[in-house]
Amino acid sequence: MTTSLLLASDALRCEIAPALGGAIAGLWLGQTPVLRSTPATALTSVRQAGSYPLVPFSNRVGHGSLRWAGTDHPLVVPEGFEPHAIHGVGWLRPWSVLEAGDQFALLSFEHRGDEGWPFAFDASQAFRLCDDVLELTLSITNQSAVAAPVGLGWHPYFVKRADTHIRFEATGRWEMGADKLPTQRSTSPGLDRDCHGLDVDHCYDGWCGALHLSDSLLHTTVSSSLHFVVVYTNASRDYVAVEPVSHVNNAINLLEQGAGVGLSELGVCVLQPGASMSAEMNIRVERAPKVSP
Repeated sequence: MTTSLLLASDALRCEIAPALGGAIAGLWLGQTPVLRSTPATALTSVRQAGSYPLVPFSNRVGHGSLRWAGTDHPLVVPEGFEPHAIHGVGWLRPWSVLEAGDQFALLSFEHRGDEGWPFAFDASQAFRLCDDVLELTLSITNQSAVAAPVGLGWHPYFVKRADTHIRFEATGRWEMGADKLPTQRSTSPGLDRDCHGLDVDHCYDGWCGALHLSDSLLHTTVSSSLHFVVVYTNASRDYVAVEPVSHVNNAINLLEQGAGVGLSELGVCVLQPGASMSAEMNIRVERAPKVSP
């Protein structure tokens, strides 16, 4: 059984499972699920959750090996994701509750450096419900004695309905190889199309910071301070994963491999000892207007 926190506004309910990766078990507008939503007591794995934090990196580190400052660091590869390390360590570890109320919660996670990630850090998550918006803040502080690469993001799974439409603007898209690692960047305006039949698993850069999902029940806007977004869905999935992230998939290794793309283009952030980084994501949900017959 998973102990949970329940936040509620007049419009939204958000259930959080701190011990299960600091994940969001579910988000509902009334009785309508916004995210893939399961009561926390029924969750048996964080991979069933509605959303979870990505810290200290997002997506994949190729072949479970981080190369940084000329040194190779083997990383633990979660079962089912072989051969790559994925999504950092925060989603796989319990978080502590620092503060909890009716509409606000603050969680923390301390990492001392291990086979999951070699650099020590502290992280925090803040959750706030305000009317029809869930406001999220994710922060990290480098607690190691050396400069360390870091990344942040979220992995929400939005319910995909028969008429779900996705729309956002970007400037580029990273193409994926058969090994699910990025190969090259191509120009892209983003997406503006129905999700029925959509097959996508890509990181977009130059993201405008706002993404819209609409269907006959809900209009949802995802906004973020971050400038990369990973979008994943296909015909076999009943969700659209929309992941605001701070860097390209496998960015640190791409940098070390001399891919010809720099720190800023890849989104790699290097924190000096004691330095911090934060990111924000908001999920605004409204009921779709009824269409007259």
